[in-house]
Amino acid sequence: MSKSIEVQDLNVYYSDFLAVEGVSIDIEPRSVTAFIGPSGCGKSTFLRTLNRMHEVIPGGHVKGRVLIDGDDLYGPGVDPVLVRRHVGMVFQRPNPFPTMSIRENVLAGARLNNKRLSKGDGDALVEKSLQGANLWNEVKDRLDKPGGGLSGGQQQRLCIARAIAVSPDVLLMDEPCSALDPISTFAIEELISELKNEYTIVIVTHNMQQASRVSDKTAFFNIAGTGKPGKLIEYNDTSTIFTAPTVQATEDYVSGRFG
Repeated sequence: MSKSIEVQDLNVYYSDFLAVEGVSIDIEPRSVTAFIGPSGCGKSTFLRTLNRMHEVIPGGHVKGRVLIDGDDLYGPGVDPVLVRRHVGMVFQRPNPFPTMSIRENVLAGARLNNKRLSKGDGDALVEKSLQGANLWNEVKDRLDKPGGGLSGGQQQRLCIARAIAVSPDVLLMDEPCSALDPISTFAIEELISELKNEYTIVIVTHNMQQASRVSDKTAFFNIAGTGKPGKLIEYNDTSTIFTAPTVQATEDYVSGRFG
């Protein structure tokens, strides 16, 4: 299930604007990697290149390579839709399909991938995915109610259930807790710690404490100024980044002196 990610000298463009420059990074399977750094430094843009989501913005393209277990996501003939099946994404704002039931929300991705599911198989997948997202006990008696009727924290866990229902290898999370209260945030963080036993997880967060709590490794991104490309400044074990970074800018950021 879980797979390694190897990025080699990646440059991310929107038309001819260079948004992120020269990123090389190796991410281990069954681990949580946090991307931190000030707003606008390319963290989310770079995250989206790991499943080609940045291409939904016109002009979005890359130079360089992104390898998942050795397979180049940007190789000739690679279908971005297939890439996104193997590399799931959870966004900043919970985005369940509001008119769909909780059950239909969980199965949406699997159905999109043309899986003809019998009712029994569908029921089993719904339960397994909601169990995996620590949501089953809260919603098992109202699976036919709209997903939009859940609380924010439950909606975000529903989106995680939807993402894992298609059995991805990698799970990307773009500030998954920024719209949530502290109790829901704690629930998602607990969940991330459990999910890394099965998935490679990459999370963008502005919350330093969250990065230090949930991640094994941390990557610090920064930007020299408006209109300049974001760059990866330092990447190391999370404990090292927060206690003994080698770059002054990293230390300034994690200690709250800027950003």
